[in-house]
Amino acid sequence: MTYRPEKRIAFGPPMKERIPALLYLGFALTASAVIFYGQNAPSSSRIFQYVVEGDRHRLVPSSVCAIILCVSALAMVLREQMRGVIVHPDGIELRELLGFGLPRVRRFAWSQIDRMAVPSAQSTARAAGAANEGKLASNIRLDLWDGSRTWLPDVGDRIALSVMLERVALARAIPIEGGTGLMDDLGSPLQDDG
Repeated sequence: MTYRPEKRIAFGPPMKERIPALLYLGFALTASAVIFYGQNAPSSSRIFQYVVEGDRHRLVPSSVCAIILCVSALAMVLREQMRGVIVHPDGIELRELLGFGLPRVRRFAWSQIDRMAVPSAQSTARAAGAANEGKLASNIRLDLWDGSRTWLPDVGDRIALSVMLERVALARAIPIEGGTGLMDDLGSPLQDDG
């Protein structure tokens, strides 16, 4: 009987990659709040004149502009949340965004993985603090059964993902290059540490 994790765990993108979407959401909410305030302001105020009376000369009314801004900002934040790595009982799933925001999902069963390369916890911490070093020593690499290699995308908690994959690899007899050095016992890699 082979080892199977008990539940699925998702690892989202790092905070540095979420910041542009959050800034855009903040801008959209601020612009919408100004428009909403301008529509309810006294009719003699300058903001009322700009928002309400200025709509007569605009192609798109300010309220429609506020709705478009809020919906697009919310969609951008949700799109950012769909990236990352998900560890399933049956394997691992990589979710990435390609050009023009097109999603790509790749799933690998545990039996498809011939070898894992896991960076040490020190190099992972250094790579997280340094500038973008690419896929050299900071990311986890999977060597697949067909001879190809794939690198896992950056995640927010790279050390926890490394430890979890290292535990799964040890339990399923998948060879590991490197290692975090943080494993105490085999246990369940998806067990809550509460």
